[in-house]
Amino acid sequence: MSTSIQSQIDYQRIATAIEYLLENFRHQPGLEEIAAQVHLSPAHFQRLFSDWAGTSPKKFLQFISLEHAKSLLKEKQATLFDAAHETGLSSTSRLHDLFVKIEGMSPADYKNGGRSLRINYSFSGSPFGMVMTASTAKGVCSMVFEENKEKALENLQVTFPNASFSEARDEHQANALSIFSTDWKHLKTVKLHLKGTDFQLKVWESLLTIPMGEVSTYGRIAGAAGHSKASRAVGTAIGSNPVAFLIPCHRVIRSSGTIGGYRWGSTRKQLMLGWERAQVEPEMPLDAEPHSDEGPEVWI
Repeated sequence: MSTSIQSQIDYQRIATAIEYLLENFRHQPGLEEIAAQVHLSPAHFQRLFSDWAGTSPKKFLQFISLEHAKSLLKEKQATLFDAAHETGLSSTSRLHDLFVKIEGMSPADYKNGGRSLRINYSFSGSPFGMVMTASTAKGVCSMVFEENKEKALENLQVTFPNASFSEARDEHQANALSIFSTDWKHLKTVKLHLKGTDFQLKVWESLLTIPMGEVSTYGRIAGAAGHSKASRAVGTAIGSNPVAFLIPCHRVIRSSGTIGGYRWGSTRKQLMLGWERAQVEPEMPLDAEPHSDEGPEVWI
């Protein structure tokens, strides 16, 4: 059987499985039940689904369940008990665990729009333009490049419309911003407070392994995150990175060597790569002998 035909068969199997999950998530089907719908062994189906969807069937089921619960809590103002029951979860404690694991907050916090969260934010200059850094008591939750301060704050408030916001700089932010002015060998530990799926967190962790001054490709990051066939899903996760520069999504380029897109502009991405390379390899005198770079070539 040709590769293209097998690929079409695999795609149809995964599409069928996803449709089944969407229609039957309320009774929380197990792996064997889902695999039986596409006539595969549980182990084979698990591998195939993870390759195509970028996450496991169990995690996908959790995401569907969570989205349904969020809709019940926010749009219908359901109680936690009713939301858990309507989602097919056995108790409110299971709903609580699901929210904390994926959303980084309790269902009560989600329902009230993050009312119990206190978020500090500040604006600073950087080599790449105005940057807004925001943090909770746990760490930096957002770092974005935006010249329009009002727009930056509005975007931050979308996720937690009822959180308390204060324009103030704290230690978390100061440690994060020192990345632009301090010798990287002497940087203090920067703590992050991120909200994302397990898949997104794996991708973001993989980005942290790319050395300063070097680049990687979407395919390599997909492999590092354990999903070598999910380059498109990896690209989406990279694009949703909430912390610019600290989580270096700007170091990911296309396999062709072209820069590719960037959430905060491809021109800024080129500047970042050039700036980082200059920190790693300072400019030589004009009469100096050329230096042989044994590392990956940077395309700028």
